Order: sequence, then structure tokens, then C-alpha cells
Amino acid sequence: MKIKRIQNFINIVEITIIVNHIRTACDCMSEDKYIWLENLEDEKVKEWIAIQNEKTRKLLEKLSRLLLDRILNYYLIPRVVSVKCSKNKYYLLYQYENSFKIIALTKKGEKKEIIDSTKLGEEIIIKNFFIEENDKYLAYFMSKAGSDIGKMRIIRLDTGETIDELTGTLGDIVWLKNENYYYVKFFRDEKTPDGIDPPAERVFLRESASDTMVFGESLPTSYFINLKKSNWEDKALLSVSYGWTRSTVYGGDLYNPTDWHEIYGGDFVVSPIDYKDGYILLSYEGEGLGKILSLNDSDTKVIVNEGNYPLENAALYDNYIALIYLVNAASQIIITDLEGRKVKTITFEAPGSVNSIDSNGAEIVFKYQSFTIPYIVYTLQELIKKEILSKKLNLGFKVEEEWITSHDGTKIHMFKISKTPKPDKVLIYGYGGFGIPLKPSYIPYVIPFVEDGGTYVVANIRGGLEYGEKWHRDGMREKKQNVFNDFIAAIEYYKNKGAKVVAMGGSNGGLLVGAVLTQRPEILDGAVIGYPVLDMLRFHKLYIGEAWVPEYGNPDDPEDRKYLIKYSPYHNIKKRKYPPTLVYTGLHDDRVHPAHAFKFVAKMEEVNAPIYLRVETSSGHSGAMPITKAKEYADIMAFIYSILEMDSIK
Repeated sequence: MKIKRIQNFINIVEITIIVNHIRTACDCMSEDKYIWLENLEDEKVKEWIAIQNEKTRKLLEKLSRLLLDRILNYYLIPRVVSVKCSKNKYYLLYQYENSFKIIALTKKGEKKEIIDSTKLGEEIIIKNFFIEENDKYLAYFMSKAGSDIGKMRIIRLDTGETIDELTGTLGDIVWLKNENYYYVKFFRDEKTPDGIDPPAERVFLRESASDTMVFGESLPTSYFINLKKSNWEDKALLSVSYGWTRSTVYGGDLYNPTDWHEIYGGDFVVSPIDYKDGYILLSYEGEGLGKILSLNDSDTKVIVNEGNYPLENAALYDNYIALIYLVNAASQIIITDLEGRKVKTITFEAPGSVNSIDSNGAEIVFKYQSFTIPYIVYTLQELIKKEILSKKLNLGFKVEEEWITSHDGTKIHMFKISKTPKPDKVLIYGYGGFGIPLKPSYIPYVIPFVEDGGTYVVANIRGGLEYGEKWHRDGMREKKQNVFNDFIAAIEYYKNKGAKVVAMGGSNGGLLVGAVLTQRPEILDGAVIGYPVLDMLRFHKLYIGEAWVPEYGNPDDPEDRKYLIKYSPYHNIKKRKYPPTLVYTGLHDDRVHPAHAFKFVAKMEEVNAPIYLRVETSSGHSGAMPITKAKEYADIMAFIYSILEMDSIK
């Protein structure tokens, strides 16, 4: 009888918990009067979007037209997006005025165009590509207007013939023999073949136009896979990640997936670099600054220990390891031998960043950029850095580094780009999440702004990886308010100097600006919020938002919900004075649902806030055609110019 009473009590408790969850969910639904804006197929939603766009167009059209040509001067400069190398050639993905192209470059400097996006259809963007090491095959992923869903097309490089094509959201490709290959597929809407709910990833073997799932069975929802192979031995190298704070490395015989087994992992990020007399790994255990490990059957040893700055990436070539460090958010390369002994430091003239790096085993190719350098493509052979392609601008800008102190005494680093001695018209940009550092990069739409006397600031707030994994973790989940406080401190630094300040951020950075706007609107003269996450109680219900639960927390968990609702921009709008705000998004954004932007704008209008919405009909979350993006940024900068009263249009 006693056992039965206990069981009855447990049942009552379980039922109470379930009822409370349902009640909470229902309360949220009943309070969300703008949930109808989540249905992008609804004619009412389309009409609402058209009205919003017309309102914004009338406000910005005249000034935007004046700015567009100047932005185009810098935006349409051909740029290298990414670089890779086979054993014999370099391959570059270029962005041109109205196209994306993949170009092969011989060691003698001879160029050959492989793919031109204008021949693939209207508004087609090439987002990534994979090259077979002996120059036999090339795979490229393309999508309409920057959507995450697209096609992976495989061609023979000698004839240009298309030999295979896959559809969906697709990741890494690893070549095998006889036109066979492995590929990673992202299941965003449907269950995996082994019955796991999306979002999730699996590895497939593709042979004779048929697929066999070979890795990932039973991996739960929101686990993601990266795959590559070693440059030296036939080893498969995989990382399985949950969120952005935990991963495990797997490895084994490239041609025998049943041999792929767990190598190393834990409650930290670890990734495979290569295999040479053992698995070479980059691990962020310990203090989270990054170390290089070597693992074989009998031994695990540290090759390069943690330093003073975070180790962002690494690559093996010849008998060396190239270590890419972030020193106050700018890239520096240190070369060591295979025992970890330092042999050379490679620095760059201006603060900049290494954004793409690839090794063929004998040499490395990488892309470098800065605020005034669209790109420089370098190779590393032996210990020699050689420039093979570049585009540099002589703008006369001053790039400075500044430090401010956040609410809890934490020092925050910032880049300041200007031509004027006094920063009285400031555009400040932030992100603060997912372990993504804000490094110096070429930002064409900002150049006219700086030319006209504006000051552009990049704030390296917590949540990124600028100072290691601890820096990231101090800005996620229940500590997310640190990110907002860091950004607030940066804004107040310039406000206290008498400047007008507009805050800008996109995606997770849109959440950042939205949170600051709803918490401290009085410190802003304007806000620009792009492709944003703003509803922190429903983000996991929209598109692939479930994947962000490890970073933000789970709205369905009562404990996580407590801190999420405290800062959720959508839920913290109230009647008060707000600065002029522009929210922009794209209908092809299938990563962050446009409804985040729509619902936020609708609710801000309800309290009579001066808010505007711009909806691009030909843009996804991660890009669009260059001319489309230039027009979008012309509107954005017109809004910023009007707030900062900048009328010196040249």
C-alpha cells in the first residue's frame, strides 16, 4: 500500500508538471497576438509586408539613390570569398558584380574559369565548393537568393560534365574512388533515416547514384557533423558537435565506415586537424584558449600548449604546423615543427584576419582581409609566405584599437575606423554569440560613411571567441546579459564623448541590438537590426531554431525560460520613448524566420515607436546577389545618415 501511495503521488506530480507546461505554452500563444505573421503564405502577411516596404521606401528612397553608386564602387570590386588547393592548383570562389565564379589558378599564375553562376539561373549564388586532390572532380553548392536549401552539383574537371547532383541542405564532401564520395546531409524538416527528429545530420556514401547512410545513426536532435580526410594516410576525420561548446572527434579507415570510432572529446570543443603519425587535434579543454594534441594507439601528448591568446585554427603542411592565433581579434600565424617548437612568426601590416585556409599536405593557401583590403591570397611553402593575388585600397583611414570597461570590470576591446579626430557620428557593430569572433574584415558599405566623417566601431564583446572559449561561455545561456551589458558600455563610452550613436547587428547581433534597444533605448540615437532572432520564447519552433537551444537555452524548460523572457526583445517592448529603428530581413532567409522581424515591428508599432521594416524579396540569411546586397545596404546607410544628420554626400 505504501508503494502504491508513492506511485500515485509521483503520477500526480508528473501530471501537474505536464499541465503546467501546457498552461505556460497556451498562455504564451494567447499573449502572442502577432503569431499570424509567422505564416509567410498568408495573403494578409504579404499585404502587411508590402505596406511596410512602401513606408520604408518613401522614407529612404531619395538618400538611398545618392548613396548607392558610392557603395557600388566598393561593393562590386571582385572579391575572393574562399580558397582551396589541390596537389597541383589553387581554386578560388570569386564574387563579381552580378555573378559568383569558381576559378582555377595554376602555380604559374594561369587562370581558368570553371563555373559562372550566371549560366546556372537567375539570382543563383555559389556558397561553397569542394575539390578532389588530383583535380578530377569539383563539387559546388548553389542556391536561389542565398537560401540554405539548394543543390550540390558534381562535375568532371577535364570535360566540365555534370556527373551527379544532390538537393537539400548539404555539408562536407570527401572524395573516394571511381566517382564515389561521402557527403553530409542536414535534415531540417524531415526525420533522419533512423527516425531522429530534425534538425540533425548524417553521413552518406554516394555510389552509382544511390545513397547509403554510413555514420551518425542514433545521434540525437541538434547534433552536427563535420567530415574531411587526412592529407597523408587514408583516414576519415570527423567531429560531432552539440551546440557550440561540446564536441567529439571520430576517426578511422577512410574506406571502412564501420571502423570509424570515437577518438577524443568531452564537455569542450575539439576538432581534427589532420593525421600524421597519429591524430592531430585542436582542443579547447582547460582554459579554453586552444592546444594542439597528438593521439595514437599508445599515447596522447600535447604538442602546443595553451598560450596567452586563443588558437583559432591550425593546418599541417610538410613538416610544419601553421597555428592561426587571434591577438586582440586580429590574426597572427605562428609556425612550429611537428614537436611544437616555434620556428617562425608571420605578422601582417594592418590588423586583419585569415578567413579561409586549406592544406594539400605540401603547402597552405589562405585568404587575408582587413578593413581596407578586400583580399590577399597567400601561400605558405616551407617557411616562406608568398602573395599570389591581391586587391588593396588606399583610403587613408585610421584603424585604432580602444578599450572600455564593462559593468563588472571586464575589459572590452574595440576597433575604431575613422578619418576624423573626433568621433561625433558613430556606427557601432556587435555580435556576441556562438563563439564567432568579430575580426577585421572588408565592409564596403561602411567606406562612404567613414569618408563622410563617420566613425565605424566594432565591439569585441563576450559571446564570441576573441579571447577563448571562456569568453564565449560568459556570453551564453543564463550569462547572455553580459553580452548586452558589454555593448551598452561601449555605446555609453561614445555617448559620454558627446557622440551620436547608432547600434547595428545582424542575426544573433540583431538579438543584441534588439535587447539593448528594449533595455536602454535612451542611450541610442538609432538602431539597425538585421535578419534577427527576437522572439526568445518561440525561436526553437521556427525553422532550424531548435539547433540554437544549446547556445540560448530551452524555452520549454521553466528554468531557462526565466532568463530568456527577461531579455527577449519581443517580450520586453513597452510604451516608452524609442529611437528611430530600422529592421531588415529577407523572405529567402530559411535559417532565422522573418517572423522574428515582423512580429517585433508590429508590436513596436503598437506602442507608437518610430520603427521601419525593410523586407528583401531576393535575399537569404547568408547572402544574395551583390547588386541586391548593395541596394539593401544603400537603404540601411541612408537610414543611418538621416539619423546622424550626415548630408555631405560626395
